[in-house]
Amino acid sequence: MQKVESMKIFITFLLCLLSVTSAANPTCPMDLNYVLRIPWNATDCRNPFFQATAKAAMNDTSKIPCCQTLLSLYGIALAQHLKETSLFNLPDLATSISCLRDYQSKLSSLSLPGDVVSLCFDPLQFVISDNVCAGIQTTRDWVSKLGKNTPLDSGCRSELVGPSCDACLASGFKVQSILTGIDGNKSHSKDCFYFAVLYAAGIVNEFGPEGRSALGCIFNLQLTENELKNKHPALVYGLVAAAIGVLIVFVLLGICFWYYKWKKLVKKSSLEFDVELDEQGSRPHARPNTGSIWFKIQELEKATDNFSSKNFIGRGGFGLVYKGSLPDGSMVAVKKVIESDFQGNAEFCNEVEIISNLKHRNLVPLRGCCVIDGDDDHDESGSERYLVYDYMPNGNLDDHLFLSPFDHVGTVKKPLTWPQRKNIILDVAKGLAYLHYGVKPAIYHRDIKATNILLDADMRARVADFGLAKQIREGQSHLTTRVAGTHGYLAPEYALYGQLTEKSDVYSFGVVVLEIMCGRKALDFSLSSSPRAFLITDWAWSLVKGGKIGETLDPSLLKDEGSNSNPKGIMERFVAVGILCSHVMVALRPTIMDALKMLEGDIEVPQISDRPVPYGHPSFVGDGSNFSISPTLSKPQVHSGDMLR
Repeated sequence: MQKVESMKIFITFLLCLLSVTSAANPTCPMDLNYVLRIPWNATDCRNPFFQATAKAAMNDTSKIPCCQTLLSLYGIALAQHLKETSLFNLPDLATSISCLRDYQSKLSSLSLPGDVVSLCFDPLQFVISDNVCAGIQTTRDWVSKLGKNTPLDSGCRSELVGPSCDACLASGFKVQSILTGIDGNKSHSKDCFYFAVLYAAGIVNEFGPEGRSALGCIFNLQLTENELKNKHPALVYGLVAAAIGVLIVFVLLGICFWYYKWKKLVKKSSLEFDVELDEQGSRPHARPNTGSIWFKIQELEKATDNFSSKNFIGRGGFGLVYKGSLPDGSMVAVKKVIESDFQGNAEFCNEVEIISNLKHRNLVPLRGCCVIDGDDDHDESGSERYLVYDYMPNGNLDDHLFLSPFDHVGTVKKPLTWPQRKNIILDVAKGLAYLHYGVKPAIYHRDIKATNILLDADMRARVADFGLAKQIREGQSHLTTRVAGTHGYLAPEYALYGQLTEKSDVYSFGVVVLEIMCGRKALDFSLSSSPRAFLITDWAWSLVKGGKIGETLDPSLLKDEGSNSNPKGIMERFVAVGILCSHVMVALRPTIMDALKMLEGDIEVPQISDRPVPYGHPSFVGDGSNFSISPTLSKPQVHSGDMLR
């Protein structure tokens, strides 16, 4: 009897122990069997140097290719979990550990290292927290912060291939930016991007997290096997038979299409050379390339890791920009052109040749381009075009003037110093002077703004993005029906009447000078204190005319105003030149050469004249016949023709 009682006590103890163990090690709520189903490319994780690289990276493994691949692969389960539970992450640390242990077991069965998961991930990064990305934990939180319709809902819903994938990616970065702004902590931007990815794959895309759209576009996974491998053998045999039949038909028709295909081949081969139309503009003739490099699409895909989202830099003028590395080790920026003024490949190639021949220390060098023809000889709308530039490691001027004081890795950003701002302004002026006077015929940029001014490793400025540039013959102004550029930087005569001259670029340059010296955006709609948009040219001009030019300067420049390194008088001269360059009347603006001489102190800055108000200025408000601007700028009005003189 005593033995029976002892046995009961022992069994009870075991049950309690099992209960405690089960509670401490909960079952993972996610099904990870897809790891064995999906034909994902595990090459990076089989690299013999992976483990050493991961250990050396310590806590920063996000840039290791294997870890990035495993994070994308794990994201499929998290997206499915979000779809089923509305939770963006796992409920607690124990659950996260259990899921990662399960994940490792699946990877081990594929002969991957037994510590690959522990090297790449911290279990805490997948646990729900209110201190990650605007406090979002559930889809309900997401909707309360962003509303029911976000850019992801429209950009990532359908099949994502080619341009539609690019659009989805762009919408993801847009949502990330909005969330980061709500959160207020730049260091959470990466978490916000991951949340956008999970939401796009788990909630938005109609094919689900394991669909081809999610795998190839949203998660950017490289797949190795043909989709037919997992189909029923009978289906495979049927498709093979059908393919043989189609092949026979194509062989019979091949002779008929031989000439057409030969013509296409000749045309594709001609892309290795520049294209020059004869005087009648009838047929292209190849001439040896004199400056630019013609890249193959395979080279660009390899350089950018197949245009991976981790290499996405941002959206530039009419395209998406990716960071890339060429076989010689040099870094490049690859722009995938989405829209442009160029109707045909011949015009595009000619423009590339012009730009690639521009050599100046204050211009971003264009390495070359890549053109993939459309299927129709007479319709080039299906063409894909890429531009390849030298990579500028310090980003664009806008990033350093207006963004959060924290960069993407959480380090503190310091305001630009006076020497840096002075050099940037002079560099931009020299770059524009070269475009206006250093080449024949002159080139007018048409879109000078802070985001088109890039900074190299030494924080020296280089003017970028000549995609909107127009060559103008000497002594000739240009009237255009299509105005290209950015609001806030556009010269009034160009925005309203389409008149493009060198003074149009000077106006935009003046706006940039004011942004740099004042630390304020050219055009700001966010000020609640004013019913109208803030326009930096109006604001700075009114202060200068009121004898308060010192109040225009960025406060960070005045901290050491008494020292020789921050001479206030020179700063005020730069502001005066900016106002003069952005004058409403074309005739009162200096040329870029004269502006450069004023900045360098070689000639005096003339007295700034009053600014007459032209009819129809876009910043005016009124009933359609009589317009007025802010009270400080209410001056005698002039006819639009006077403004153009």
